[in-house]
Amino acid sequence: MKEAFLIIDIQNDYFPDGKHILSGSEQAGRNACKVLEYVRSKKIEIIHIQHLSVNEGADFFLPDTYGAEINAFVQPVEGERIIIKNYPNSFRNTDLLAHLQKKGIKNLIICGMMTDVCVDATLRAAMDLGFKTTVIGDACTTENRELYGEAINAKEIHSSYLAGFTALGNLYANVMSTEEFLKER
Repeated sequence: MKEAFLIIDIQNDYFPDGKHILSGSEQAGRNACKVLEYVRSKKIEIIHIQHLSVNEGADFFLPDTYGAEINAFVQPVEGERIIIKNYPNSFRNTDLLAHLQKKGIKNLIICGMMTDVCVDATLRAAMDLGFKTTVIGDACTTENRELYGEAINAKEIHSSYLAGFTALGNLYANVMSTEEFLKER
């Protein structure tokens, strides 16, 4: 079964000195880099998803800024596709689905940022569209949040979403660490 590696929104604004720094972005970036190196060596289709914020009031991922550029950990090389999106779901108003269908791809390997927003939206859409998905959990991350005046740690949010992806016998995705993924292959 043909597969593709989707790298979602690993962009400079999420890293130290960016405009929207995420918890653990550097470690997630390093893990994504390890998977990317492996995937390149196996000639698996690689698709970089790049978010550009075009909505009024956006303050990060602004077009034509350093912060919107894909981070050096996963810098695309010649021949790797870059798909620009403007919404959390990587399939919405992009040619991602058409590209995957044209290539006969049925399995997706996913990593990226943020676990609970763009990774989640893309993963759930992928399942609805009939794709079998593996998420590299430690090559994803998110940020601390607040709900009802209470702080929620990024690690708790991240872990909860990863656990949810595996609900009902891995309905949405098989979740693996970078090490597990590389060993299994």
